Amino acid sequence: MKKRTMIIGGLGLVLAGGALVAAPKFMVPATPPLANAAAKRASDFSLVAIDGDPLPMKQFAGKVVLLVNTASFCGYTPQYDALQKLQTNYAAKGFTVIGVPSGDFLGQEYGSNKEISSFCKAKFGIKFPLAEKGDVVGPNAIPIYRWAAAILGPDNTPKWNFHKYLIGRDGRLVTAFGSKVTPDDPAVTTAIESALKSAKKA
Repeated sequence: MKKRTMIIGGLGLVLAGGALVAAPKFMVPATPPLANAAAKRASDFSLVAIDGDPLPMKQFAGKVVLLVNTASFCGYTPQYDALQKLQTNYAAKGFTVIGVPSGDFLGQEYGSNKEISSFCKAKFGIKFPLAEKGDVVGPNAIPIYRWAAAILGPDNTPKWNFHKYLIGRDGRLVTAFGSKVTPDDPAVTTAIESALKSAKKA
């Protein structure tokens, strides 16, 4: 019998002979740390917006940022709803979500930035900034993700879509939340509120 693989979130299940068995675990490639990472802040990096315009992180200096690697065809894709609610609830207090679409995890993202943008707006009404599609793990990871890997270590790098990095007003990484931790989880909202209360440091 031909095997059929179904991907549920980050779990691979193979249907064989009427039984579900675990598929080989998805191997997350190592992300090389960025040199001199400890001396850098989020504002030292720049992304490219999904429409092709520059998206320098310095424009968010003094704000609390939730940096999330996103995907359109993942079991966690509905988290977009809660991410937009965070944006709506906290933006006026100096907060923003930044989404970084990525196909790193079993290619669960559209091929083009235009398709991604259209999907996010039509399906979820996303209004927070989206970067262009890019790598968030492995040797081709974009610099801000290499920085995060160096600061928080490999255990806190993305293992699947919708991993979340919280960046404080001072541009330093505060903590990370795994894919299964939803944006409206009290652990996330409490951390955001605490970071918003912190004064910006030089």
